[in-house]
Amino acid sequence: MPANKILHLHLESFRKRPALFHLTEERWRAAARRHRAAAKRLRVTMGWDSDIIGEALKTADVMINSNPPRDKLRIRAPRLKWIQTTGAGIDSLLPLDWLPGDIALTNNRGAHGPKAEDSCAMAISLLNARLPQMMAAQHNHAWQPVYTTPVAGKTAVVIGFGDLGQGAGRAAKKLGARVIAVTRSGKAVRPADAVYPISRIDRVLPMADFVIVTAPLTPQTRNLLDRRRLDLLKPEAALVNIGRSPVVDYDALREKLAQGTLAGALLDVFQPEPLPDNSPLWDTPNLVITPHVSCDDPRYVDRLLDFWFENFARFLAGKRLKNLVDRKLGY
Repeated sequence: MPANKILHLHLESFRKRPALFHLTEERWRAAARRHRAAAKRLRVTMGWDSDIIGEALKTADVMINSNPPRDKLRIRAPRLKWIQTTGAGIDSLLPLDWLPGDIALTNNRGAHGPKAEDSCAMAISLLNARLPQMMAAQHNHAWQPVYTTPVAGKTAVVIGFGDLGQGAGRAAKKLGARVIAVTRSGKAVRPADAVYPISRIDRVLPMADFVIVTAPLTPQTRNLLDRRRLDLLKPEAALVNIGRSPVVDYDALREKLAQGTLAGALLDVFQPEPLPDNSPLWDTPNLVITPHVSCDDPRYVDRLLDFWFENFARFLAGKRLKNLVDRKLGY
């Protein structure tokens, strides 16, 4: 690409999303100062809730947008070559039949691992200690001691072993647990002690003291942990979901928690979000609800923009972009 060519970058934000995901002028200016040379190659426009998207598409070369327009995209955006999403999961964009073959799509996987590790360490520890049960007793002014064995020596089964899953695996290993990863390929990956392909998940689930769901939502993972598979878990097991809610049958999970045939659960993801105030999940015993905060922090956009600038250098050099979405796999 000619060294003097100025490219049009369009940034799109949505007010309904938490403020930490907003691509604000202040955050962009800070990132541009960190990457001065590359920033000089850009003309930048910023939109909110698609207010100027029609005009921006006419000349945009690249775009950062969690919800890009899909209708007649190539006609509306004749110069567009690359879309960067603000998140790691792209299930809301599937299927990708709307995306022209010559437009690259990259996601933000890799930004969530450190916070996911912290969150999973917390989840494993509190579920192992039966903290939800003791908090309920506290609420009822009841002195009900619960004695549990340490995490060390127990088994954590992590479903999906990308950025989030590896963070979960590190957390479990630091607490002394054995880590079994369940992945699409079943190929060995650190820090797992053992890896199984998803086709053998029924063999693995009965081994679990903790099941941690971090898999992306695809047609293959939707309802993966259905009622039958949840019944494979031993009553002393606990479940954590920081991936996508439709991977787990929440109705069946709620029933198992209410019946005492599962020790506890922590859920961070729901559909819809926010979780409606009349959802029965709010009052489910031994369930901890966190409002989709397990993997994100206030520095999220700063890291996103730094990653984007790194990839922009590859784009200018004609190199393969990092975090390219596989159109067949959907992640």
